[in-house]
Amino acid sequence: MLKGIPEILSPQLLKVLCEMGHSDRLVIADGNFPVESMGKNAVVVRLDGHGVPEILDAILQVFPLDTYVEHPVNLMEVMPGDNVATPIWDTYKEIIAKHDPRGASAVGNIERFAFYEEAKQVYCIIATGEKAVYANIMLQKGVVIND
Repeated sequence: MLKGIPEILSPQLLKVLCEMGHSDRLVIADGNFPVESMGKNAVVVRLDGHGVPEILDAILQVFPLDTYVEHPVNLMEVMPGDNVATPIWDTYKEIIAKHDPRGASAVGNIERFAFYEEAKQVYCIIATGEKAVYANIMLQKGVVIND
């Protein structure tokens, strides 16, 4: 066991987060996301019993967001014609604001099929049990600056 590390971050996930370098990306996927087919070239970490918000909050305690891009966090856009609410996005923005001074301005959107194409290039995809729709979130890693 380690002190100060959120318990939800498994040894496997901590290892992956440490392996990632500046500009590497990861996806925290909702329960409907095709994790295994999208993650053929990525490390897949399973956290099925957890929701995206608690995983996002834990990761951002140890994972710096990239400061060299406008949107180091990206959400999958709702498809035209899908009449669904995405209140989980507000939760994400609150969590991000706790960990990054840019807050909601660090968050962008990517069209659904473009998100899938980007997901095929990420370093890691985390599978969750999140039931909210359009709850996938992509993070781009920044650098740790010695304070």
